[in-house]
Amino acid sequence: MELMPNIDLNHPGQSAQTTASKPGHTALTLDEVHNLAYRVFTHLGLSAEHAQAIARVITAGERDECHSHGMYRVLSCARTLQHGAVVRDAIPIISDRGPGVVTVDAQRGFSQLAFEVGSKVLLEKVRTTGIAALAINNCYHFSALWPEIEALVEHGVAALAMTPSHSWVAPAGGSRPVFGTNPIAFGWPRVGSHPYIFDFATSAVARGEIELYQRSGRALPEGWGVDAEGLPSTDATTVLQQGAMLTFGGYKGSALSTMIELLAGPLIGDMTSAESLRIDDGAGATPCHGEIVIAFDPQFFSPGNFIEERQRAEKLFESITGQGARLPSQRRFIARSRSLANGYVQIPEPLLRDIQQLLN
Repeated sequence: MELMPNIDLNHPGQSAQTTASKPGHTALTLDEVHNLAYRVFTHLGLSAEHAQAIARVITAGERDECHSHGMYRVLSCARTLQHGAVVRDAIPIISDRGPGVVTVDAQRGFSQLAFEVGSKVLLEKVRTTGIAALAINNCYHFSALWPEIEALVEHGVAALAMTPSHSWVAPAGGSRPVFGTNPIAFGWPRVGSHPYIFDFATSAVARGEIELYQRSGRALPEGWGVDAEGLPSTDATTVLQQGAMLTFGGYKGSALSTMIELLAGPLIGDMTSAESLRIDDGAGATPCHGEIVIAFDPQFFSPGNFIEERQRAEKLFESITGQGARLPSQRRFIARSRSLANGYVQIPEPLLRDIQQLLN
């Protein structure tokens, strides 16, 4: 059982480059995206098991047009492999901590394989206890959280995940970085529809988005970051190198970010974002820290007729979409359908060149 994104590779496997590459881009099939990522990682010494797990997540991001978490992440993973302390062949160690808790020591490896092995135990526990938690320690984590949440929700459970990162984000009213981008994600299973999933950073935007603006030379939108003096800045390089990112929603995002620091840091015996950045010591590697995932069995919690409770949830969703509002991840699922129908995705040529150079 693969507890990672359900990546459908059952589409034409031939090269897409001769079909519909748009100007400045190269069209690749999902097979080609996956295989290129896998080749880069194994070329840089990552074990096949880790390389497969990471390539699946990157392919899912590109498939769903989440470009900051798609092929672009090959570069940060490569930088971590070249300059970080990541263990290329780390074997995650599972510890059963009780009826409702399982921990996985990633052994300073990437988080994806640790999640795959730990989430299987998490699902077994949640069926028995109704609620269970998975704590992943000592992991290098670079991906979005929705692939993990989606993998769990496919098994009929609701799930919540959160993780710190590196201290790049200033608290509300401050000017110096304290928090990471500190994403939080939640998923609810649905019958006959895509699951309800949200995944967002508690910073105004994911750091990868600002890096993409930097690569393209575009000015940042207002409210994403500040310079070294704490003044608003729209220059990506200034925000990334001298200043700080900002939380979304002012003090509300700041409070949520603090909660994530605590629950995915001291609570599970792992590092805060500031501590993670210190051990990086300027290497520019993917953040090393912990992650907490909590799963809920809706059928276990339901005091009455579970089918009726599920219908009540659907009425809630209908009350949102019925007035023209969009559910979180709706854009992503539409993009997924488009990518699968086309049989290919578009990769910017400068990015593709940078990735291919890693094979030299």
